[in-house]
Amino acid sequence: MANPAAAQSTRKDLKAGNKLFEQDNYRAAIPYYEKVLAKDPNNAKALFNAGISYMSFDKEKASDYIYKAQKIKPKVDKSVEYWLGRVDHLNYNFDEAVAHFQAYNATLKKSDQRKEELAQLIAHSKNAKVQFNSPKDIFVKNLGPTINTQYSEHSPVISSDDKTLIFTSRGEAVTGATGNISDKKNKSIAADGEYFEDIFEATRVDDENWQKPRSLSGVLNGKGHDASTQLFDNDSKLLMYRNDNNGDIFVSDKSGGDWGVPKPLDANINSKAYEGDAYITPDGLTLIFATGKYSEDGTLDLFQSTRVAGGDFGPAKSLGANINTKYDDDSPYMSKDGKTLYFSSRGHNTMGGYDIFKSEYDEAARKWGPSQNMGYPINTPDDDSYYRLSPDGSYAYLSSYRIGGYGEKDIYTINYIKNANIIGKVFSKRDSTTVIPGVELVFSGAQADKTALSFRDITKPDGAYQVAVLSGRTYQVAVSKDGKNIETQEFAVPVSTNDSTTITKNFYVDYIDTTSTGLAFKNIYFDTDKYKLRPESITELNNTSQVLMANTGINISIEGHCDSRNTDEYNMVLGQNRAEAAYNYLKKQGIAETRMTTVSYGERRPAAPNDSPENMQLNRRDEFKVVLKEGETMPVVAPAAPMTEPTAAPLTPGKSKMKMADGTKVKTKVDEDSDKVKVKTKGPTGDTKTKTKNGEVDAKAKDASGEKTKIKAKNE
Repeated sequence: MANPAAAQSTRKDLKAGNKLFEQDNYRAAIPYYEKVLAKDPNNAKALFNAGISYMSFDKEKASDYIYKAQKIKPKVDKSVEYWLGRVDHLNYNFDEAVAHFQAYNATLKKSDQRKEELAQLIAHSKNAKVQFNSPKDIFVKNLGPTINTQYSEHSPVISSDDKTLIFTSRGEAVTGATGNISDKKNKSIAADGEYFEDIFEATRVDDENWQKPRSLSGVLNGKGHDASTQLFDNDSKLLMYRNDNNGDIFVSDKSGGDWGVPKPLDANINSKAYEGDAYITPDGLTLIFATGKYSEDGTLDLFQSTRVAGGDFGPAKSLGANINTKYDDDSPYMSKDGKTLYFSSRGHNTMGGYDIFKSEYDEAARKWGPSQNMGYPINTPDDDSYYRLSPDGSYAYLSSYRIGGYGEKDIYTINYIKNANIIGKVFSKRDSTTVIPGVELVFSGAQADKTALSFRDITKPDGAYQVAVLSGRTYQVAVSKDGKNIETQEFAVPVSTNDSTTITKNFYVDYIDTTSTGLAFKNIYFDTDKYKLRPESITELNNTSQVLMANTGINISIEGHCDSRNTDEYNMVLGQNRAEAAYNYLKKQGIAETRMTTVSYGERRPAAPNDSPENMQLNRRDEFKVVLKEGETMPVVAPAAPMTEPTAAPLTPGKSKMKMADGTKVKTKVDEDSDKVKVKTKGPTGDTKTKTKNGEVDAKAKDASGEKTKIKAKNE
């Protein structure tokens, strides 16, 4: 049986909440609705009204409450589809928002004026979807709880040395605030149940932190709304807003460290209508400001007024149709060179509420060009405004209602994401100390708009690499060598908002370098853009062939290289031709094809920087690397030597036999005039037959495995 006293208390709380709700005093209404829901969790009306109230403070809770209200009671309110559309839009559910707006629109009569608003809201959701799906590489950062509170903070103004922040807050530290915001004795409460706006100042501690803000009360902060707008004239003057006369623009002069009494601008600027935000040029002679004076329905437009030094501002002129719309256009700011205008608008192709736009001045046409939405994540489905550049223009401040903030509107910084320099080495995982040269690393990622990114480098002889990548994303790093993939690793690069960030990342991979330098062959070199063997290269290849003949268990990789004079594609072909030139010569010298492989690295593995003719010559080369199968060790290498010539017996005419220490039998036959010599050997390592006549050598060899080799040579 229901408790009559509890039911009466619930009705009383609901009535109190509804009264505040109807006055748009949503913050004060929420506690009463929460009391109702604590006793009656399925009270659809309390859920519905509380959900609407939470939209400015907690968008996700607002959505949960309104959806729950509709589930409990589908017709909880005639406008439930409208509000479902609103919360879906704020929570980035744009298709669902459009469906709800269309459903609500279908319930209205053709003459209903709300149809125009719904058409605009549907357009906002469609615009938002486009912007959200094409994000910019921008890092948005909340200034933190020292500056931002559960109330509204906005209108950031930064000093010329970037060390002092002046801003506007409706927090508990405003002038005249006494205790709880719902306290009837509190003298600093506006009609919407929030504190009046006051101006505050904070000093920077470092790049990330600020000192506790202090109120610039006294002469700057009056009894109503006071808001910061802009510092100018070497920070000696403050342009500001007061809600005097329905809202006017004032200026205060600083003298001896204190701000003077704010003075209103002249009648060509201020009027009986609302004048809000403004921007004054560095010379103090041109003012761009927002006013409702010239529109029939009081919506804001941007106007410009000029003056001579020491004089009053003249009649205002509209910034034109490329800037102003039938909706509110506010919050102007200009780049230092005066060529780019930033402003906020509820028109154009906004994602919802105020968005930040920019326009470039057309010198030839003498007017501002088309307005461009600055895109997501600078803009969101809710209000984004008061875009202010830092003194050096490298980043910006703005005010915004965003999911994840501290309450209502917060102040954020906007930074363009920069490159980070990644350095490191590639090591073998077997021992974590052996570096692997010649490894290709390809970092693959994507920009915010899904455009593919790829960055590449090849490790140097010491295993080191260096690559500059766009920060703030995760990359797939493909590690390969000689065209074969070793593995792919994932690497998350944190956000960098400057160009000096260096990150060290070493890679440890499962790889055994089967190219050994335990046996060193000398490089051979080439003329520019040629692959013809030089005479000295032939001499060196003869030495190489003799070593290979003496060590039949050794195989080699012939690597062709180039300088950087031509394109990468051309040099890859040239490098291959150089490798094949050496290959073909060694093949003619009797080295089996199965013992040699070729590979081209083009210009990708320079031995020296391509910054001088001497260094370029070092890069036009063939290298010879011993190749082992996995698990093999370097065999004992026999020194290269001339063809077997027994030294135990003199080369006298006739025949002779002898036996070497290792058991090899040697037979020798020398002709009468000693111009023809035949030598036969037979031993554990194989057999040879050598015939020498008039300086010409004709030799045949068969090793222990049965592999045969022939050599013919002339004495030079």
